[in-house]
Amino acid sequence: MGCVNNIAYDKFPKQKDKDYKYPEYAVGARVQVCFHYDTSKYCMGTVVRDDIEEPYVMIIRLDDGRHILSTECQFRYVCDND
Repeated sequence: MGCVNNIAYDKFPKQKDKDYKYPEYAVGARVQVCFHYDTSKYCMGTVVRDDIEEPYVMIIRLDDGRHILSTECQFRYVCDND
């Protein structure tokens, strides 16, 4: 366990939101996820956390309910027209 200076009961790292310079990459964006670079199988998910300040964590909620870190997979953003 650890402590991060900007995470506490009443504070949290700034997130990518609609005002981010690339709003299509904001929290809530849809992503396609694969594991171990195996692009023959993938899952769909939604970004539920994406810090733009320390500790720079990104969490994806897969459609099957699992939550993964961006460092545990490979992913790409999915646009509405994909």
